[in-house]
Order: sequence, then structure tokens, then C-alpha cells
Amino acid sequence: MKNLKSGEFLVKETDSSDVFIPEEYNEEQKMIAQTIKDFLDTELYPIVEDLDKGDRELMAQTVRKAGELGLMGIAIPEEYGGFEQSFVTQMLAAENIGAGYSFSVAFMASTGIGTLPIMYYGNEEQRQKYVTKLASGEYIGAYCLTEPSAGSDANSGKTNAVLSEDGKHYIINGQKMWITNAGFADTHVVFAKIDNDRVLSAFIVEKDMEGVVIGPDEHKMGIKGSSTAQIYYNDVKVPVENMIGRRGMGLRIALSILHMGRVKLGANVIGAAKKATRDSINYANERKQFNVLISRFGTIKHKIAEQAIRTFALESSIFRVSNDIDDMMTELKAGGMDKGLASIDAISHYAVEAALLKVYGSEVLDFVADEAAQIHGGMGYSAEMAADRGYRDSRINRIFEGTNEINRLLLVETAIKRGMKGDFDMKGVAEELYNNMENCRENKVDGESFFEQKLRYIRNYKKAALILIHAVSEKFGKGMLKEQEVINNISDIMIAIYTSESLALRIKKIADTGAKSNIDIYKDMLAVNVFDASNTVLKNAMDAVYSIEDGEGAVKMYKAVKNLACVEGVNVKDARRRIADYLIEENDYKL
Repeated sequence: MKNLKSGEFLVKETDSSDVFIPEEYNEEQKMIAQTIKDFLDTELYPIVEDLDKGDRELMAQTVRKAGELGLMGIAIPEEYGGFEQSFVTQMLAAENIGAGYSFSVAFMASTGIGTLPIMYYGNEEQRQKYVTKLASGEYIGAYCLTEPSAGSDANSGKTNAVLSEDGKHYIINGQKMWITNAGFADTHVVFAKIDNDRVLSAFIVEKDMEGVVIGPDEHKMGIKGSSTAQIYYNDVKVPVENMIGRRGMGLRIALSILHMGRVKLGANVIGAAKKATRDSINYANERKQFNVLISRFGTIKHKIAEQAIRTFALESSIFRVSNDIDDMMTELKAGGMDKGLASIDAISHYAVEAALLKVYGSEVLDFVADEAAQIHGGMGYSAEMAADRGYRDSRINRIFEGTNEINRLLLVETAIKRGMKGDFDMKGVAEELYNNMENCRENKVDGESFFEQKLRYIRNYKKAALILIHAVSEKFGKGMLKEQEVINNISDIMIAIYTSESLALRIKKIADTGAKSNIDIYKDMLAVNVFDASNTVLKNAMDAVYSIEDGEGAVKMYKAVKNLACVEGVNVKDARRRIADYLIEENDYKL
């Protein structure tokens, strides 16, 4: 089957046999994951307290050690000193690095946004000069886009570049802030406007160039081991050959790299969520109250089960889209496209899913970390336990790579634009459903299996989303994006749809292939997830309906979406207890 285009999941179905699931990792992928786990155990966790004191040199040394093991070259082609692994493998590495607290921020900033703009958009000379050193860990990279007056509106930055009289250098002046790795990065990918250009250009700046001034590290709520500082560029002479791509290409580079950063953040937080869940299970199996282990209490079981369900759904979704990206990369390279551009074009294509999973992943980790702290009780508020660090470190992810508020708007806007311009037939399908909303619900058929039922529910959720998309488009036209509250309602429905469907497809494939022996636990997770999704769909649909229509129109649409969100009841208490009991017995996140 041909892969779905970005956002097309709203109007088309995917067969479970066509998705990649983590149960299919090969031995090389498992070996890479184990290497990272061993690195964290031996090199990182023993010094994590020291890193949190803001020791820039210690963090730089630790990142370089990861480079010596080859971990910084996983995404880089062999001719530049890397291992040229698949996107799925890159995401598996990102997941496992994600358990490394602030180290993961430093590592991911260098290997991702600090390296890949040069890898994907740079010329051969730039790749040989810089990417080879970034891939080995000899260099550490930083990405310099944000300014005091330019955050979400990246193109509004004031940093300026002027060509020198002899035409050999660009003279850069400006200020960048919230720069990860600022304190020790060797190379900076800097965005600036040449003369009075309307859009940005991109440059490679070396830390030792005259006029580069690094400010002191910011005092932050979390990720304290990560060096975050302002960088000042005062008449910095940057060789003209250090421009990345063409003049005025910087905004395209910045936005494309942000798509990559978003989906990799979604993978990164899986590792953190698994660790926080594992810490929760371990502590619940040690702590006694009223002479009973707290892991025997129903409320604690509820928390552990929810941590596991949401983390597993996130993982299912991330590796579903990662394989889609791999397939598109292969297709583009087969058509003769440069491998660097093929990689970034494939990632950028799945902008809807990248934004969606950045939001979902960061909010899953926030939930999991918060519950971990709660399960630890008073100890969860003590710096003595990992739950404290995990809780503080998690918060930044809802701000990184574009705030969740921006990404919620972006995912809906991008899906609608792609559907309307003909990437897939959203307009026709949505209009037909809207005009026939009283009769569009799929109902139970005789002999329906467990998986057929859950996938039918999800198809009904899709119909509710499409009816709302048509209604808001018709009501507000080009001004619909100003109705941010309604767009947020639709985005939350889309998030529930994609993650529930990804979970269903993964668990169905597990059942069909016999990949797990304890399939009933996974079916419990799916039953709870899809049941909860019905509430998410209904609440957001109700809010949207009455914000779009009034009178009889609102009543008609409300009845339709309520019908589409309706599902059979599930004993979620017992299902969650079975999930938690399994994990508590294993004393581990073993899913």
C-alpha cells in the first residue's frame, strides 16, 4: 500500500500490516539502543548531579564521549563520518537518549538542529569541514534563531548581515537568546537578514571568530545541566563561503529544521516518560503506608496504568510516522534527489504529524512526570529523587520547537491547506459528511471483532473532525485561523484520532503476528484509550459546535457529533488494574 500523505489519515484508512511497530526492531537497532542505555548508566547517571550544577566543561566532555562511541553520527552519511541509519533508527536513538535529563537536550541540539542544517542544505565543502567534526563529537553545534523580539515569529529577527567592501565576508551584528549549548558550542547556525531583505539567510559561525560574545548561563527551572545563554555578534566577519544555501533561504531552512526537531522531540520524550514510569513502579513497590505497599492501592494503580497507556500510544504513533518518513526518503532518493534534501523534504512533508506528536508527546511527558512526583509523595518534591529532576526538566518541552499553542494551530492549518489544495480529498469528503451528518455514523455489524469495533469508533471520530473542519471553513472562511479556540478544539480531536489509531494498528499487528504473549494487557490499553478518546472528541466537538453555530444549526450538528462520539461502556477501573498489576509484578516498564 502506498503511504498516506501528511494529514491524510483523516480521510483514509491504514491496514495494520502496513505500519512499522517497535516489536520489529532488528538486531542492529537493538544494539544501538543498548549502547545508549549502557552509556547513560555508566557515563551519565553517576555525574548527573554535577551536571545540574551547571558545569559547562563537564557537559561538553560527556557529549564528546558520546561522539567517540559514534552516537553523534547516527543520522550522518558514511562519507562524512557517520553511520547513515534509517529515520526509524534515528528516532530509536532519540528515544533512548531522552532518558538522559539535560544531557539529552545538549546532545539532541548538537546532533539535530546544530548539525542537520549544514548536512541537509550545506555544500560539499561545508559538509567536509563541519559535518565530519560534528558527527565525531570533535565539534558541538548550536542553533541560533530566537531573539529577544523574535520567538514564535522567527522571521521578525533583527540580526543583520552586511557584505564587506572586498566581498569576502558578511559582517554580522545581533543578539540571540535561549541558545542551547551556547556555553561550549564550536559552531553556530546563525540566522540573519542581509541588508534589508524581507527573509532570513543562514550562516555558519565559529565560536572563536572575533566579535562572538557568550553570555552567562540562564538560571532555569529545569534542564539545569544544559548550557542556555545569550550570544552577541558584534561586527563578526563570517566568510561568504559560510552562507548555508542561497541568500534568503534561511526561513525555509529554519522551518524545515523545526519540523525535524518537533518529531524528534516526540521521540525524545518517550525515553523520559518510560524512565519516569519505571521510577514510579519501583518506588510504589518499595514504599509502605498502613503496612501495605502503595502499589496495592487502586489510585496508584490508576496512575501507573495511565502513565503506561499514554507512553505506549505515543511510541506507537512516533514509529508509525517515522517509517512513513523513511519510505518517502527512499522514494525521493530513487528519483534522483540529493540524499540530504531527500531527508529534510520527507520530514517536512509530514509537518501535520510532526506538530501533532510534538504537542502530544510533550503533554504525555508532563502528565507522566507529574504523576511520578505524586506517586513519590513528599520524596517527589525532594531533590534526592529522580522524580524531582524529571518533573522540572519536562516542562520545557511544551515550549521547545514552537510552543504547543503554535503547533496546535499549525497542525490544523497545514492539514486543511493540504487537503484543500488537492494533496488528498478533504474538501469533498468533509462536505459530503456535513451534508449527510444525520446518517453518517458507522454502526455495529454482526460478528464484529474487538479490533474492528475500536477501528470503527475511530472512523466515527474522524467523521466528527471533518464535519467540524467543513463547518468552521464555511462559517469563517479565510479568517478561521483567528478563531483559535475552535482550531484548538479540532486539533485536540485530531491528536486523539491519530494516537488512538496508531495504538490500535500496533496492537492489532501484535495480535496478528503473535509478537507478544500477553495480548490481553495490550487490548486493555486500547480499550481504555479509545474510550477516553470518545470523551475528548465529544467535549471538544461540543465546544466547537456552539462556537460556530447557533439555533437549529447548532442543535443539528451537536446531535451528529454526539452520535459519532458515542461508544459502548468499558470497565476502565478493572482494565487499568490489570495493566498496573502486570507492570507492578514485573517491577518495570515492560511493554
